[in-house]
This record gives sequence, structure tokens and C-alpha cells, in this order.
Amino acid sequence: MRAARKRPGFGPVVYFAVLFAIGTYFTFASVQGDFGLFRRIQIEAEAETLRAEVATLESRLQLMRNKTRRLSDDFLDLDLLDEQVRDVLGMVRSDEIVIR
Repeated sequence: MRAARKRPGFGPVVYFAVLFAIGTYFTFASVQGDFGLFRRIQIEAEAETLRAEVATLESRLQLMRNKTRRLSDDFLDLDLLDEQVRDVLGMVRSDEIVIR
């Protein structure tokens, strides 16, 4: 009689195929998912852009606070007042020549 050939079972193949599929899914999700590596890099880039914008706005705010203080009742800067009158009202002194 001939000895029967024993073939490997179908179970281990399915088991490793499922494990491979799950591993592939989690790898994909960790790189491109909602909380993945690419999204994190994008969020960090946006955060850096927003930090730069905040720094710009803070410097502009400081400049406006300085001008406001210089035009307040307690502290009056005549040069700044003269500049604002010329800019807003379009006024000039009588001894000046205007070139357009």
C-alpha cells in the first residue's frame, strides 16, 4: 500500500492571511489615518504657521498699545499727534509746500 500524503491544513494559511491583513490595516491607519503620521505632520505645520501669525499679531498689538498710550490724556506725544492729524484729516501747516 501506498502511504497517504499529508497536506498542510487550510487553517494556518487563513490564520496568517488574517494576521497579515490586520497588520497591513493597522500600518496603513498609523501612517495615513485620522490620527496617523501624515496628519500629525500636517497639524504641526499648521501650528507653526499659527504661532508665526500670533507673533505678528502680538507685535502689532504692542505697537497699537504704544500709540494709544502716546495719544492718551496722561501722555501726549506731539509728533504722533501731528502725524495723525496730517494722515487722517489731510491737514498741512501754512508754511509747508505740498507736492503731488
